[in-house]
Amino acid sequence: MKPVEAVSNPACWSSIFTAGLLMGASLSRRGRLFLSSLGRRSTGQKGSMIGADESLDGLDRQEDIAQFPYVEFTGRDSITCATCQGSGRLYVVLSVILCLLVSVLVAYFLFPRPVLVLDDGIRSVTVHFDRNNSKVLINMTSSLNFTNSNFFKVWVDSVSCQILYMKTVVGSRQLDNVIHIQPLSQRQVNFSVSMEIGGSLSYVYAFCTMASIKVHNIVVFMQTSVKTSYMVRSAQNTLEAYRYIDCGANSTIHQPSGLGWSKPRFQQHR
Repeated sequence: MKPVEAVSNPACWSSIFTAGLLMGASLSRRGRLFLSSLGRRSTGQKGSMIGADESLDGLDRQEDIAQFPYVEFTGRDSITCATCQGSGRLYVVLSVILCLLVSVLVAYFLFPRPVLVLDDGIRSVTVHFDRNNSKVLINMTSSLNFTNSNFFKVWVDSVSCQILYMKTVVGSRQLDNVIHIQPLSQRQVNFSVSMEIGGSLSYVYAFCTMASIKVHNIVVFMQTSVKTSYMVRSAQNTLEAYRYIDCGANSTIHQPSGLGWSKPRFQQHR
C-alpha cells in the first residue's frame, strides 16, 4: 500500500517531472555538441588538402621574415626585444652621434682656410747709372712670407709685381709655379724686380748723382699680386705699399715693410 500512496502523492510527481526536464536538457546539449564535433571533423577533412598547401606557403613566409633583423618601434604598445632587452635604441643613438662627430671632424680638417700672405720688406737694393742715357738702373729684392693654416698642401701658382714712380711703370716681374707649402707650415719667397728710371724722368738721374746730397731717397709704389690654389679653389691676394729707396748708393740692409695685405678673393676652378 505504500507504493500506491507514493505515486498518488503530488509532491513526488513534481520531483519526478523536474528531474526529467533536467535530464532532457542535458541530453539535448550533449547531442548538439556531438553533432557540431562531427561537422568540424568533416569540414577539416574536406579542407585538409587546401590547408596543406597553405601551410607550406606559410612556412616559406616565416623563413623569409626570419631573415630580417629585429626592429623595435617605440610607442605605447611597443614590445621590448627579448634578445637585446631594448639596447637596440642605444646603438642607434650612438651611431647617430658617431656620424655627427665624424662629419664635424671632416669639415674641420678639410674646410679650406685662406692662405696668409705678408710682405717682409726689402732685402737688398743694387743701383747702377747709365751716364750716356741719363738713366738710373735699380735692382730691388723683396720677400714674401706665406702661412698655410690648412691641413693640406697649397701651391703658389704665380707672383707678379709692378713698380711705379710718379704713376709711370718703371719695372715689373712675374714668377710662375713658384713653390708649394706643406700643411700647417710657413715658407718665404725672395724675388727681384729690375727698375729703369729715365727718359721723361731723367731728372731722377741728376738727383741720384748729386754729390752735395748724402741721402738720395726716392719713393716708388709697389703692387704685388699672388695667386694660390688648393683643393678645388684658387685665391688671389693683392698687396700694395710705398718703398723708400736710396738711389745714390747700394744697400743690403733689411727694410721691414708696413705693407698691408688685401683680403683674398677666392675663385672656383673651371
